[in-house]
This record gives sequence, C-alpha cells and structure tokens, in this order.
Amino acid sequence: MGKDHLLVADDQRSMREFLDIMLKKEGYRVTLASNGEEVFRLLEKDLFDLALLDIRMPRQDGISALKRIKTVSPETIVIMMTAYASADTAIKAMKEGAYDYITKPFKIDEIKLIIQNALEKRHLREENLLLKQVVRERYHFGNIIGQSPKMLELYDFLEKVAPTKTNILITGESGTGKELVAKAIHYNSPRRDKPFVTLNCGAIPESLIESELFGHMRGAFTDAIATKKGLFEVADEGTLFLDEISEIPLMMQVKLLRVLQDREFKRVGGTEDIRVDVRIISATNKDLEEAVREKQFREDLFYRLNVIQIRLASLRERKEDIPLLADHFLKKYSEELGKPISGISPEALRILVQYDHPGNVRELQNIIERAVALETSSELSSHNLSSYLEEQLPFRKRPIDLEIPTEGISLEKVVEDVERTLLIKALDRTKGIKKKAAELLHINFRSMRYRLEKYGLNHTDES
Repeated sequence: MGKDHLLVADDQRSMREFLDIMLKKEGYRVTLASNGEEVFRLLEKDLFDLALLDIRMPRQDGISALKRIKTVSPETIVIMMTAYASADTAIKAMKEGAYDYITKPFKIDEIKLIIQNALEKRHLREENLLLKQVVRERYHFGNIIGQSPKMLELYDFLEKVAPTKTNILITGESGTGKELVAKAIHYNSPRRDKPFVTLNCGAIPESLIESELFGHMRGAFTDAIATKKGLFEVADEGTLFLDEISEIPLMMQVKLLRVLQDREFKRVGGTEDIRVDVRIISATNKDLEEAVREKQFREDLFYRLNVIQIRLASLRERKEDIPLLADHFLKKYSEELGKPISGISPEALRILVQYDHPGNVRELQNIIERAVALETSSELSSHNLSSYLEEQLPFRKRPIDLEIPTEGISLEKVVEDVERTLLIKALDRTKGIKKKAAELLHINFRSMRYRLEKYGLNHTDES
C-alpha cells in the first residue's frame, strides 16, 4: 500500500480525466466518480484518505456526498470544488466538515499544494497519536535492564535481528518484558519511523478479532456504523505486535496465515484486496509447539511466525540483575510518588534476591512501587517487603509430594492421572460449568475441551 488514496468526484469528464492524470503523476492512488450516487457506492467498498468533490453534481450533490463521507469515514479529508463560488456554500461546506474550498478554474500548483498540506496534517496527526502511546526514546536496547550473561547475550541477538524484515516469536513467562523487547526491535529497525501497533489476542472477543485485525466496511455487521481500518492497515510499513498469540481462534489462524503468505486481505464486508507491508512480532507465555501437537494451533502458522525465536529468561534465571532492576524501579517510583528514598537496605535487597518472583520483572516492579508508597524512612526497609511476601505465601507454588518406587514409574501416566484428577475437581467445584473450570485451571476454553475429550469427560455442561 503506502500511497495515499484519493477520491475525485466531478460530473465533467474532462475535469475528472485532468485530475486523474495530474494526481497519479504526483504518486497518489486515484478513484473517479461522476456523481454523488457513485460516491455513495464507492464509500461502501473502500476507504479514502482525501476526497475532491464538486459541489454541483447530478444524483446527490457535493454537500450530500460530504455529509455521507463524514458519517461513514470521519477521518477522510474533504476538499470542495465549484465553478459557482458563493460565501454561503463555502460556509455551509466548512460547517459540514470540509477541509477547504477551491474555485474553478484553479491553478495546478495551488491544488497540488492544498492536497499536499492537507495530507501532511493528517499524517502528522496520526503520528502524534502514535507518539502519545509510545515515546520511542524509551525503547533503545539500553532501556532493557540487566547485565547478566543471559541479558548480554540477548542484546547481541537483538542487534542482529532488529534490522531484518523477518517475523519474530518472543517466548517467556508472564512479566518477563516481551512487549518491551518487541518495541526495542521495532525502534531499532528501518521501520522505526512507521507505526508500532499492538493487539492482545487474548483480550479481544472472538467475534470482534477479525474486524480488529482487518477492519470493516460500514454496515458489515450491526455495530459497524462507519468504515474502519484494521490494525494491519494502521501498521502498514511498520510492525504489528500480536501478544498472547496462542489465544487466537483457529478460524482466525487460517485468515492470519493467508495474510502472512499473500500480504493482502479484505475488510469484513469488503470486496477489494488490500496489500500491506507489515512485520509481525508475536509473543506467548504458552508452549506453542505443544499447542500444535494438541491441534490447538496450526503448524503452518507456527512456522510462519517462528522464523526467529527469542526466549526471554525468567527473573529466577538471572537473579544477578535483581539489584540493578530494584534500583531502577526505586528511582522511578521515588520520583513519581515524591518520596526522598535514597537506597535499599542490605536486608531488603537480600529478601528480594532470595524471593523466586513467579511474576518476574513485572512482579518486582509492583513490589518496589508498593514498598515505596508505604516507606516512611529515607531507605527502603525489609518490613514492607516481608509483609508482601507473607501475603503471597498462600498463592505460591508448592511441590507435589510424590515418591518414585524402586521399579520406577511411568511419568506420562502419572501426569495424565494428576491432570484428570484436577479436571474432575475443577468441574466439581464449578458444578460442571466448563468455562469456569477452565478459568480455575488457568487454561483457555479450547484447551479445556481438548482435555475433556482426551479423558472422556465431555458429558458435562457446555456453558
């Protein structure tokens, strides 16, 4: 894609042809309409960055077309044209949302400049919205904190993969900083000046995920009151980060695979193929290879996403980074909360290093923020940390007490017995409601159904 898409509507064929040739020479994509009804039909099929509309047209005039555009696609810039200038029509057009108003005959350089300025303002507005979400200076590799051997190895690897176009899969436990690494890759790549767009696949209802990714046309479904770009279009020439990729429904996996193969898609309710150039970085805290074996994730999609894999170490695997991270978060929250805390006591630091941090860096960050908020002295003491760990104790994992007999055991059978027992207990507790049982076991509903079928427990309530 890349080029701005312009709609030109004028009932004079010579004017349409002139603008078509002139605008295409300027590098724009151009679609032509000879009347207002054609404009209405085109709006049902496509989305335009800018529209040039003649005021006087048969079968729906320019003002009617302007109103429809602003209803269906509010982001489209509209410039009105007329050979019959009057202050009243100019004021009316501007009130209805027109960007500008030009009188025929116009100078070529004049209309070129108006279009160029209008599109530059639109692009600048879009960039500013993105920059409000992400301040790119935060995502140099130096802002990924750690000096352990595992982190030094990660920095070297990121420097190698960032400049490439290759799709990347980031794996690791929750809280290890997968999105931070994805942003660092993007902002150290040739795509740094293009959008970085994020979708949490586990947070979007299955019925909406297609529209979210690919966009939709007005009227495609009940709530589609306006044509909307999907995240693939928004991320064109940039990076799309698909977090929790394991949660994407199987039906959508097929459509996602097609986009990765062909680099094109249709909006929901649309007929036109839209081409994009998007780098995909995906992330998961699940074992995707296991999901492939269990037929919950497509093998062909897995290989498309997993061209390069980056595994992020848990905080337990790099405990030598805990003092550095703790100091970083201490400075951050001391400043944010207005607390003059200069350091961490040796006992507090010892507790932090000994703790296993099941929530990884995110949990450490929360621990420090909480401790800073409660601290009354100039040094972070162990008291607030101890109280937090005592609160967490009931939720921390304890090893299962199992003995291995002399003749040995079948590990696979023991694991299956434990899994089957926990499934039955979860269903008993939730009175047979599978969705609630899945939540209790911290697995998704598709995984729950697979396991129930595996152990012949599929007779319970579906809801």
